[in-house]
Amino acid sequence: MNPLAEELNSVLEGTAAGRLLSGLGRRLFFPKGIIAQAAEAKQLAPEKNATIGMAFSRGRPLILSPVAESMPTLSPKEAVTYAPTAGFEPVRRAWKELLIQKNPSLNPACMSLPAVVPGITAGISYAADLFLDEGVPILVSDPCWENYGLIFTERRGAELRCVPFFGGPAAGETPGLNIPAIAAALREEAKTGTVRIILNFPNNPSGYSPGRAEAEALTGLIRESAEGGADVLVICDDAYFGLFYEETICRESLFAALASLHERVLAVKVDGPTKEDYVWGLRMGFLSFGSLGLGEGHYEALVKKLMGAIRSSVSCSNSPAQHLMLKVMEDPRTAGEKEAFFRLLKGRYRAVKDFIGKRGDRGPLTSLPFNSGYFMSFRCNGVDAETLRRRLLSEHGIGTIALGPDYLRVAFAALEEEQIPEIYRAIYDTADKLR
Repeated sequence: MNPLAEELNSVLEGTAAGRLLSGLGRRLFFPKGIIAQAAEAKQLAPEKNATIGMAFSRGRPLILSPVAESMPTLSPKEAVTYAPTAGFEPVRRAWKELLIQKNPSLNPACMSLPAVVPGITAGISYAADLFLDEGVPILVSDPCWENYGLIFTERRGAELRCVPFFGGPAAGETPGLNIPAIAAALREEAKTGTVRIILNFPNNPSGYSPGRAEAEALTGLIRESAEGGADVLVICDDAYFGLFYEETICRESLFAALASLHERVLAVKVDGPTKEDYVWGLRMGFLSFGSLGLGEGHYEALVKKLMGAIRSSVSCSNSPAQHLMLKVMEDPRTAGEKEAFFRLLKGRYRAVKDFIGKRGDRGPLTSLPFNSGYFMSFRCNGVDAETLRRRLLSEHGIGTIALGPDYLRVAFAALEEEQIPEIYRAIYDTADKLR
């Protein structure tokens, strides 16, 4: 093993983070090669820096006119220079400040400085690199985002253990989180001494976020596992954070409580502006670590391992995206425009909720609980979801997503509010004909 990896492992020795590392996670390090030497030269040799593979003229990077003219608010340096492996520090600090504002109970001392990753998907994949080995189980919601299978199982060889997260009238359960099923899964995993779970709220595909009592119940169950002697990894996939349409929803990320919950709990927050700030194609996200048992040196070691994963895959994240998002975070217009966009999406949510409420959960389609995010999903009873999807597409020109044979996902965020009654009527009527 590389001595730099061994040095980082020694820093993390005795912590939950160190024990939870995968084989790849233990091997990862940030090399003292080109990037590290270039960073040193940037400080000590700003006028005669011959380290990085970029071309300059009179102190400015060379830039083609079409690129410069298409990015009028960015300087050539902002538009085309390489970013540091973990991202530009002003962007990282600005995002951490936003996290603290959005999550008042979050203890800033119990989390790392967020590192920039090339999208939330990449952030989840890097977390898997660090903490998942072949055959290692990770608890996920059933249904879950289909990309979890590619990331955790196909790339890392881990085992998805699907837990029925959501209750509903069809099952004779209280709508919302199926806390008894989650508790049973966590307790069973805790018997092995290690728990790994990913929490995605607002959930894709269900569109559900926990209420305050449910959030407390979840953190209580995770504390119970830790107090029982298990090391617990919780990945918080917060891609749709903030898109909460009901007052009963817990307004903070579970990361805020988990980051200072217990020394045996390591929380990994993966988030970013992709959905929150309506910049889907910028492919920019953040990854943060949080644990009561970690200090500044531990966080530095974990971030360096993360930087090794970034450096060995994409080298660094998109520079223009980071500078554009810094401008977004600093612009006084942003809050008002985001509120207007939120009201637009909430109107679409309300239209779906009203239609389903009038139609009722009967027949071949039962809606999973939903109160947030971009999506809602139907549980298909006696009807194949893929057959329904194809029929909607061919006969009505309506695009939906089939998740296996049992679930149909509808992205109401992509629909105009006035389209919703017609589209949902067609979904129900087509399902009725297929039964």
